[in-house]
Amino acid sequence: MIVSVSPEMLEILLPALVAGLAIAVTHAPLGLEVLRRGIIFIDLAIAQIAGLGLVVMELYWPGAAGWMLQAVALGCALGASLLFHWTERRLPAQQEALIGSSFVLAASLALLLLADHPHGGEAIQHLLSGQLLFVGWNELGLALPVYGLVLLAWFARPRWRGGMGFYLLFALAVTASVQLAGVYVVFASLILPALAAAAWPGRALAVAWTSAAVAILAGLMAALWYDWPAGPVLVVSYALVALLATVPRWRRTRPAPSARAR
Repeated sequence: MIVSVSPEMLEILLPALVAGLAIAVTHAPLGLEVLRRGIIFIDLAIAQIAGLGLVVMELYWPGAAGWMLQAVALGCALGASLLFHWTERRLPAQQEALIGSSFVLAASLALLLLADHPHGGEAIQHLLSGQLLFVGWNELGLALPVYGLVLLAWFARPRWRGGMGFYLLFALAVTASVQLAGVYVVFASLILPALAAAAWPGRALAVAWTSAAVAILAGLMAALWYDWPAGPVLVVSYALVALLATVPRWRRTRPAPSARAR
């Protein structure tokens, strides 16, 4: 059903837009590094493990304050980061397989914990797809300083991008994002802008930032206008923008017909 954009809807859109753009700006450089290292599924794994911590808190401490949820999710993400850093040094050939296995294990544990919960299906949907259109300023007040810290460390201390520093910064960013946008959007916002930027090697970061911002704007407007769930719409938006970003580069690098014939 198509709806008109009212002032009340703009009040919903504004914090969601700020959150989405903050995620886009923070995740773009991290996603480029993930693609460079070839550890594509680390974002899914760490986001799902942080989400598992949130599931445990919601089951056993349902009235916990926001900062407590953030602390537990961050602790889970940091633990996963330490494990993946260890596998990078000791078991590099098996690292990607271990990362994928960690994601499946964390997802299965979350499903088991919520199997008998009366709102288990809703909780799983929230964890995977998020509810970015329902983000409030209080939640942003917890997340925005984390994004600022990650970006400051990333650009002011480039040496922190290697070794354990990368995993710690990655865990901080993903922990904040998974609570705002869900596991699927976290993955899309890290990998798809990086794939779009791969077609523009001289301007990778600028292209990643631009494509992520366009995807957020288009996705949130479509979700609000058509009353669709924001998470899946944003994933589709990221994918379409990434595809469009690669078309001009592909057309310029495609060989001429005579060259292909030769």
